[in-house]
Amino acid sequence: MIEILTTGGTIDKVYFDALSEFQIGPAAIPDLLRENNVHVPHRVTQLMRKDSLEIGDADRAAIRAAVEASEATRILVTHGTDTMVVTGRVLAGIAGKTIVMTGAMQPASVRASDAEFNVGFALAAAQTLPPGVYIAMNGMIFDPATTEKDRAGARFVASAE
Repeated sequence: MIEILTTGGTIDKVYFDALSEFQIGPAAIPDLLRENNVHVPHRVTQLMRKDSLEIGDADRAAIRAAVEASEATRILVTHGTDTMVVTGRVLAGIAGKTIVMTGAMQPASVRASDAEFNVGFALAAAQTLPPGVYIAMNGMIFDPATTEKDRAGARFVASAE
């Protein structure tokens, strides 16, 4: 069984006509899984509905506590891409669990979104990788300790250190 913890981020953004902007809506992942006929045993828990730039230390502590408290050994965390690496580093050191983080550069609600691919890729990664913390984005697996978001390239890359 895979525990899926949602935190918000671009993947969950929806367009509100009256406001002419995107806002965080309900977790997109239940619909993505249903629409793509995914039957891997899972449970979805929405932890928060925040843009990752609004996620602070207390939120990261809550995400870590939820991962630690989960009976599942395989966990998928959906998260905004701007601070996904920071949260991934906070999750380091949790023994015996495979923790995979993913998100999207475009909301799941838009046609040209990378959300479906990233979620499917992350689900496969969560089922096959050994214990540790990983970021599954752009068809690649990254270690949060050595990764950064390349905003101009709209992708994740190895840190330039």
